[in-house]
Amino acid sequence: MPPIRLVLFDALFTLIRPRKPIAAQYAHVFSSHLGVVTRAAVEKSFPKALKDLKDSKPAYQGGKDAWWADVVRKTAIGAGADPIAVKRSLPEILATLMETFRSKRGYSLYADVIMCLHALKSNGIHVGLVSNTDSRVRDVLKDLDVEKYFDVIILSEEEGTEKPSPLIWQRACERIKAPIGNIIAPSKEVLHIGDELHADYRGALSAGLDAVLLRRGGKEIPPITDPLATSLPLDLVDVRMMFNLQMVLNYVRQRSL
Repeated sequence: MPPIRLVLFDALFTLIRPRKPIAAQYAHVFSSHLGVVTRAAVEKSFPKALKDLKDSKPAYQGGKDAWWADVVRKTAIGAGADPIAVKRSLPEILATLMETFRSKRGYSLYADVIMCLHALKSNGIHVGLVSNTDSRVRDVLKDLDVEKYFDVIILSEEEGTEKPSPLIWQRACERIKAPIGNIIAPSKEVLHIGDELHADYRGALSAGLDAVLLRRGGKEIPPITDPLATSLPLDLVDVRMMFNLQMVLNYVRQRSL
């Protein structure tokens, strides 16, 4: 395969992670307004609420504020909060959570991120972000002082489409075409790295890119498989899986030999 000239990253659980578990942060804010709401209850209700909105209103249809208001409302009620109290306190709860998760108050970088981004840029490789998230991630990257490394940032809320649609990667390549030269459409010169098997890995491959499935194995997102295991589930046998960004850098360098 040709050398890699552009590396695209997912955001959450690839470059950034919640500074505290999401369920813990939601439960703390809920309890300040709604009485005691346990982290355990939020851990059950949040994934369902998030999936409901992702399925019914993909790419933040209706705007991120209304979208997240629905997620927060469904999460709180699903965790046992009184619906009337939730309706009354929702504006304050939403404002607190939206503000928290738009800065380094809510997120931190993985330890290997700056090393990886700096190494890629130092070797003349262009860097981008392609993420199914809303525009607040720009503020997060800026607050964490890594926005400067990215030549292009493509977010599903702003684009009205999301991974695994090939369109979102096509737009990333088109917008970086001028500085990078002859990359006009997704190709094997472009590597996408993310933690989701369907949206990131299989989606990128279907769009014509090369891809790496990054499984860091943190508490917020259990690993698909033990990295020390001798075998993989059948549907992962042919998956290029890595466990940190040093492994990604090694792969990029090997492609340049």
